[in-house]
Amino acid sequence: MSDGDAAEEIMCATYRALCSHGYADLTMRDIADESSKSKAALHYHYDSKHDLLCSFLDYLYERFVERTADLGAEDPLEELLALIDVVLQKSEDEPEAFETALLEIRAQAPYEPGFRERLSRFETHLVESFVAVLTTGREDGTFVAEGEPEDTARFLVTVLTGAATERVTVGHSVECTRQMLRSYVRRTLLAEPEALEA
Repeated sequence: MSDGDAAEEIMCATYRALCSHGYADLTMRDIADESSKSKAALHYHYDSKHDLLCSFLDYLYERFVERTADLGAEDPLEELLALIDVVLQKSEDEPEAFETALLEIRAQAPYEPGFRERLSRFETHLVESFVAVLTTGREDGTFVAEGEPEDTARFLVTVLTGAATERVTVGHSVECTRQMLRSYVRRTLLAEPEALEA
């Protein structure tokens, strides 16, 4: 088995173990039990559970970047709505147990610089993706040119993060957020009122 294959197996095992045990109770033994690797083999690749989880967050980041790279949109409005949808769809697709484990990891970020750094990468990537499409839309006249694209992008990311958290903590569907953000985009960001019906 190549190093790449071994790393992929460990990442998949980590995912399954987080779904089964959550973050707080997770051990290297739990992860080993979900793979063909021994606990000693895991420690050969990773010094600790913390190091492994940092690598796992890197793995999730790479998958997220791939997922948001090419949305197949034909114009800035379609791309903006597709980006919102892909973030919300990610929340809907993941098992609740896994989303709960990620929320536990997020809660540790103020105390764990490794977690904080990696979670910041997710946010930065998403903000930059929104800024790019908003800027393109301003340049071609799709979106209004008032305010800073980064401010709008950070607002969207804050709402999306809140929707994912609400889904895990109190069981709220993300569908309301989807509809409200679509309405916000069409009523507030579009430059031409007639496009509201499009």
